Amino acid sequence: MDPRKGVFAGDSNTSILVRAGSRIALISETHSWAYLLLLPSFLLVLAVLIYPVGSGILLSFREMRLTRPDLGTPFIGLRHYRELWSDPVFHISLVNTTIWALVGTTAQFVCGLISALALNRGLHRLLPGMRLARVLILLPWVMPSVVAGHMWALMLDSRLGVINDMLVRVGLLDRYMAFFADPQTALPAVLVVSTWGAFPFFTLFYLAALQGIPDDLYEAAGVDGAGLWLQFRHITWPMLVPIVVATIVLRMIGMVNAPDLLLVLTGGGPGHATQVLSLFAFQKAYAEFDFGYAAAVSVVMMLMLMAFTVVYVRISGVTKE
Repeated sequence: MDPRKGVFAGDSNTSILVRAGSRIALISETHSWAYLLLLPSFLLVLAVLIYPVGSGILLSFREMRLTRPDLGTPFIGLRHYRELWSDPVFHISLVNTTIWALVGTTAQFVCGLISALALNRGLHRLLPGMRLARVLILLPWVMPSVVAGHMWALMLDSRLGVINDMLVRVGLLDRYMAFFADPQTALPAVLVVSTWGAFPFFTLFYLAALQGIPDDLYEAAGVDGAGLWLQFRHITWPMLVPIVVATIVLRMIGMVNAPDLLLVLTGGGPGHATQVLSLFAFQKAYAEFDFGYAAAVSVVMMLMLMAFTVVYVRISGVTKE
């Protein structure tokens, strides 16, 4: 007992807890409680997403050259964007990026879907080796891009390449070709390498989705006389559409933002035959140290991806009930 107040200390603590509990209960009955619960998540998003993106956008309106620290970082407005509009390399990179992303994503999607359908059918029929094939087909995806790039550079080499030798032996080529040194074949060759390395990404998701489709649907369709094509059209494809939309958007973002294979295999050349926006921004930032100009290129890339995502998702109709 507290002799100064004439009450038990335990009673005082209890009253404090009761008052705190009543205040929490009062707050929980209002909309403020939801905002308080969301506050930690919002702060995390602010720290790892909004702040970096906002900093990059603001940097595109400033001059920042690490080779000229005496210039500081003055605000220059839209000057970088006006320079982009008149930069011929930017226009070439824009066209190459469109080809690189659309053709590459489409080829990876087709190969991934075909391989997923084949693996799923083999697993359902309990064919030997299918479980091992399911693991082996992921090897190109888990292989580092630098390793895969150098491996393909050696296989396609005009002097030592085994693929060149095979194509000449079977008569498809009359001479050994330097695929990555020819402006006509450089971009298609890198697209082949990119397709080989990334189609397991689609295979992994589509195989998981296919194994989640009930077998009863296919059995009922078979009883009604539906063949493989009708089963795919009316059962498999509608079930896969949400996964297809998500994977294509994710892979399109990856294709636009990742210049690693191009950096290893061609460096944007020969000339500007394989120059894409991500590689252009990388070279501006880390070769010429012009971070303001590189930030402007990155903002253009972000706007392109946002526009593609919005239009593609709406056209696909995946958000409609």
